[in-house]
Amino acid sequence: MDSLDRRPQLLDQERAALAALDLRALRRQRSHGGIPRRTAVHWRALTRLVDPLDGARGVLHHDGEVNHRRAGAQAVACVLDNCRSLERSWWGWTPWDWAGLCSTGSTAFRAAQQLPTDTGTRPFLIALGYLLGGFTDFQHLGYFNRFYLAQLLFGPQTMDATMAEVAVVADRWGYRSQNREDGRYRLPGVLAQALLINRSPRLEDLTTEAFAYLQAHPATGTRYASGFYALQKILSDLGHCRAPVRPGFNHAPGLAGVPEPWSAYLQRWYDTSVLTVNVRNNIRTNMAKTGRWLAAEHPDAVDPANWTRSTCANWVAAVDRMAVGDYAQRTDHLHDRLGDPIAPRTKAHILMGTRTFLRDLQEWEWISRRFDTNRALAVPRTIAALISTDPRVIADEVWAKLLWAGFNLQSGDLPGASAGSYYPLELIRALSLTWLFSGLRSDEISRLRVGCVRWQHEGQPIDGASREVLAEQSVCLLDVPVNKTSTAFTKPVDPIVGQAIEAWQRLRPAQPARLDAKTNEHVDLLFSIRAHPVAKNYINRTLIPSLCEKAGVPTADVRGNITSHRARSTIASQLYNAKEPMTLFELQAWLGHRSPSSTQHYAKITPNTLTRAYTEAGYFSRNLRTIEVLVDRDAVASGAAAGGEPWQHYDLGHGYCTYSFFEQCQHRMACARCDFYTPKDSSRAQLLEAKANLQRMLVSIPLTEDERAAVDDGQTALDTLLDRLTEIPTPAGPSPSELNRPTTAHLLPIIEVRQGTQR
Repeated sequence: MDSLDRRPQLLDQERAALAALDLRALRRQRSHGGIPRRTAVHWRALTRLVDPLDGARGVLHHDGEVNHRRAGAQAVACVLDNCRSLERSWWGWTPWDWAGLCSTGSTAFRAAQQLPTDTGTRPFLIALGYLLGGFTDFQHLGYFNRFYLAQLLFGPQTMDATMAEVAVVADRWGYRSQNREDGRYRLPGVLAQALLINRSPRLEDLTTEAFAYLQAHPATGTRYASGFYALQKILSDLGHCRAPVRPGFNHAPGLAGVPEPWSAYLQRWYDTSVLTVNVRNNIRTNMAKTGRWLAAEHPDAVDPANWTRSTCANWVAAVDRMAVGDYAQRTDHLHDRLGDPIAPRTKAHILMGTRTFLRDLQEWEWISRRFDTNRALAVPRTIAALISTDPRVIADEVWAKLLWAGFNLQSGDLPGASAGSYYPLELIRALSLTWLFSGLRSDEISRLRVGCVRWQHEGQPIDGASREVLAEQSVCLLDVPVNKTSTAFTKPVDPIVGQAIEAWQRLRPAQPARLDAKTNEHVDLLFSIRAHPVAKNYINRTLIPSLCEKAGVPTADVRGNITSHRARSTIASQLYNAKEPMTLFELQAWLGHRSPSSTQHYAKITPNTLTRAYTEAGYFSRNLRTIEVLVDRDAVASGAAAGGEPWQHYDLGHGYCTYSFFEQCQHRMACARCDFYTPKDSSRAQLLEAKANLQRMLVSIPLTEDERAAVDDGQTALDTLLDRLTEIPTPAGPSPSELNRPTTAHLLPIIEVRQGTQR
């Protein structure tokens, strides 16, 4: 075509010929293939325009039926008619001229071209624009069958073979939209779009650079961006290109308004630190605020090397008085929170980031050590006192409804095409029950591996042959991967979690191994479909709102939004307050915490549990028995007590005991009436009652199990106690049998406690 006349202007004879041939004549005569003699002179004048169009029409792949030949001829007629309207040859058309001729849809095209029915002309017209004008700005054409267009241009057999090669990998990974019988017929269109824009039907030509060009092409848009991402994953598996990088994966905060050299040190620290990406991003954001504060208040300290103890003190004070939005890069997302004082925990996080940043700069010898960051930037006690363990537990009645919703989740309960098209319902059910019962972090749930569920019965593993019929008392063990507070560990969970996970594993398509960012090893992720794990925010943004709507509960309560992490606190608190509760250390192991102090941020004792425990403790009655003691103050004051005179008199009801170590006497509940015993009807007892200088005191005596049974169970237990004490010596020396006294005894009365009163 290099020798063709490409002048954009119409020649005089071409302009005259087009004026003589109206659109109807162009269609009728060209579609029948013959040129009447009376118009032959006009067609010869249009040779420069018509011959390339006929040549392009001839290379199109179609079955040669009359309708297809007629559609091709009518497409040529539309081009010639538009040359007359624009007064330019199609050699000089812009992409917008081709787009205007093809219209924004089939209906608009038929109306513009005065076509009563769909004759299939539009695809042939787009194909002519593609071949002759290099037209690929498909974003102006609305929806049309790109796969059919690719078949016209590259051939049906070629496109079917290419699609079959891609479908092998797509089917294995769980893509279902390549099925022609499925209403969501997307992947063939994505493949056709990529081949058309790349102007080659060969998959080998879709290289990494080609995909970069496709992503930047105006016709891609949001609809095809995700499709090209999936297609590149498939072709990387076939070995034609590199695997794609997830768009928008690294959300590193900006440094607008941060002065030099603070921003340079901050970026250098960000590139050097080995902390996780999320932690580095948080510290980078807070240190950007510090840089803006320095620019406004302490421009002499914008170099970290110039920081002193005084600078640290000023920064701690500024953090303590900081409000939401202060020194932030943008505030449009804060809404009504703008200007509110920041929370104490936020203050602690800002100071922690400052300590980490400046300490690393000192440790790496980028700046000199002028102060101790841990002391100079410590969280003040007034702020630390406001930070306490306060788990955001979801109310029991709300949690019970969410459990019911998780048990009965159906595809219709999920929004849009969430279940059944992209994520299979079995995956969503397993994900839902794992969140409701396992008490895992969202990161741990997304990183669970295939085969993470194991079964045991009576301490023995259940083999694969007997898994179909699991015993009712079987235990489900869940293998949890490495997390931020512990190494990999195994925890027991409810069997319903294991059953849901195994139901999904049976249907899970084979997925390529994926790199675990925490362990740097390639693993088979459990919740993965289409060669990609479940979206990180799927639980919070889609699953939890769907469960709340099904359960008829709001998505937020007085403690804030219901999030994936609040389930962890709720489950931990319920286990801590159960009828047979888990201890703090058991709960620590179940949650995978490094220390019990971390567990206290999740387990909260409910008022009901605290009340029940207080009542059952029996502060006044369970293990304490109180008796009255008379103290002879005269005997103490005169020194007679030092000479052996009795000065303590324990009231037994029927008499007094003067044995100083009364609480150690084994006969105190069944007095044998030894020499330390004084009956109440004696004159000495009356004198004791009459003394005005006696003070009543209360003493608590711990009781043995036998003594408690004697009080609680009555005379039968008392008789048993008496028989056992018959031969035991009294404090005076002889045993009850040697004293030759009746061994009948009276139960010790429990005297009413009267603290601080005198008799």
